[in-house]
Amino acid sequence: MANNIYLIGFMGVGKSAVAKELHKKLALPLIEMDQEIVDRQGMEISEIFAQHGEAFFRDLESGLICEIAKGDGAIVSCGGGAVLRKENVDLMQQSGMVVLLTAKPETILNRVKGFSHRPLLEGKMNVDAIRELMEQRKPAYEDACQYVVTTDGRRPAEIADGIIALRELHVDA
Repeated sequence: MANNIYLIGFMGVGKSAVAKELHKKLALPLIEMDQEIVDRQGMEISEIFAQHGEAFFRDLESGLICEIAKGDGAIVSCGGGAVLRKENVDLMQQSGMVVLLTAKPETILNRVKGFSHRPLLEGKMNVDAIRELMEQRKPAYEDACQYVVTTDGRRPAEIADGIIALRELHVDA
């Protein structure tokens, strides 16, 4: 069994920041799934969607998860839609632990409001829109995860320490 730590959750919950801390503390490779796909395809995700469609992108995502699952262990910051396919979730759960990071809509708005690369929030950068999107994705996230960690008011290093403690329990289970 690979020893991966998959971080899932809505944009702005802190997946990238926590992944960097876990990478530092555990010395495991760090994979930002969306960035890896962008690097391999030589185009932004919005371009991939426009030129090839969402199904093509989801296939790339599934292929990457399959590749990661066969590896020796990594910290994986998953794209928001990675949990939308059951086969992805099954592979993630079989090859490591899946941690759902959560935050309140207000926290997320504060974290993402200065960024323009959030196409899902284009013209909807407000708490109600964020809450609505979060509710739509909540069942998929909750079905996929083995652990839930709240990030509101917590530093990435503190969150990473908590995940490392969970990992020790997970490996022993």
